[in-house]
Amino acid sequence: MTETPVRRLVLRLALPTMLSMVVSALYNVVDAAFVGHLSTEATAGIGISFAYMTFIQAMGFFFGHGSGNYISTALGARQRDNAARMAAVGFFTPFIIGVVAAVVGIFFLTQLSVLLGATPEVVPYSNDYLRYILLASPFMMSALTLNNQLRLQGNARFGMIGIVSGAILNIILDPIFIFVLDLGVTGASLSTAISQIFSWSLLLWGTFRNDSVHIAFRNFRPSRQCYRDIVAGGLPSLIRQAFNCTAAICLNYAAVRHAAPGQDASAVAAFAVVSRTMMFAFSLALGFIQGFQPVCGYNFGAKKYKRVLKSYNFAITVSTAFLCIVSALGLTFAPQIIAIFRSEDPELIAIGARALRWQCAAFPLVGLTTATNMLFQNIRMTLPATLLSAGRQGLFFIPTVFILPCFLGLHGVEMTQAVADVCTFVLSVPYAIWIARKLKNADFE
Repeated sequence: MTETPVRRLVLRLALPTMLSMVVSALYNVVDAAFVGHLSTEATAGIGISFAYMTFIQAMGFFFGHGSGNYISTALGARQRDNAARMAAVGFFTPFIIGVVAAVVGIFFLTQLSVLLGATPEVVPYSNDYLRYILLASPFMMSALTLNNQLRLQGNARFGMIGIVSGAILNIILDPIFIFVLDLGVTGASLSTAISQIFSWSLLLWGTFRNDSVHIAFRNFRPSRQCYRDIVAGGLPSLIRQAFNCTAAICLNYAAVRHAAPGQDASAVAAFAVVSRTMMFAFSLALGFIQGFQPVCGYNFGAKKYKRVLKSYNFAITVSTAFLCIVSALGLTFAPQIIAIFRSEDPELIAIGARALRWQCAAFPLVGLTTATNMLFQNIRMTLPATLLSAGRQGLFFIPTVFILPCFLGLHGVEMTQAVADVCTFVLSVPYAIWIARKLKNADFE
């Protein structure tokens, strides 16, 4: 971690992480692609459920990044016992939270669907999809934690194996449950739940390898200091994912409010498809940027600041170049991409193509903002990391999705994410310049 040439090291760690992120995104994309052949309302139903999935991600990434960043730094400082205790606290806490969320959600299922933005005709479908996702919540939250802990220890390859295996199982089970067994939206939900639990089992097994920090219940000794350390390393992820969840709900409400009469289901479904498509594309860039995180954590802990700076610059350069290519493809083939999910609904394709093109126009800016956010998070500068995490979907997206449509109608909803990305980039640039200078001058004493 502290001697291998930085670019080679980042690439080695990034490739399995990229594959893990892409495959994780495939869960949502595959479900949307298969369910899209049922009806527009069914597509809208899983779109509504996406907001709850972001809540699961919020918990998983918060504890995964919070505990994983601590583990990475502790291993760099050769404090393995502290790393083992943090691994246990980071794993068992989200599992317990997931159990509580599952119980509450099942008892108030319809109310949850309405809260997430479902209209009366969409509620039955969102209920069907949420039911098994809720039951699998403890496993999904703690699986995300495990994957991030393994990745931030430098064991991204085994994390990739666990995630990929579950996604392959999901791809196999989806058509069987949805069409062969005729379970519809319920089949998509059940397939995802089973696949996620399978991934969880493999990831947990991976922690017992010799090159990993083991998860042991005897090390589950939560304390105020443990949670302070998790907050220090994970609060930016929690803020980012919490705003993602809130933004998804606000987007559902805005789509319903500003759609033409009788087209609210098409609008909600269109934005659901665009969200999943962009998440899939962004997962590759995010996976690459996350490949630089363990390099950053280890070398910052070892006070090798120039290696941190070199890996940071490399992450920005490669991710931005990739996002430019993806954006060009999205701008060119937007209608064809949306039609893959629901070719039977021309209105859905029209709304989705416009929204996709707007997002692609600003997409290359996300490379710098994400890498800068990750850097601050890994070196435990919590305040700027949290501010940058709140920017994209919180400080800028949520106000814009309420204000812009008042003047431009549904077109304003379609433009919202692009406007938020530009504003976040403007916020990030001064922080990027400042931290690059500090790393160059080793100004951390």
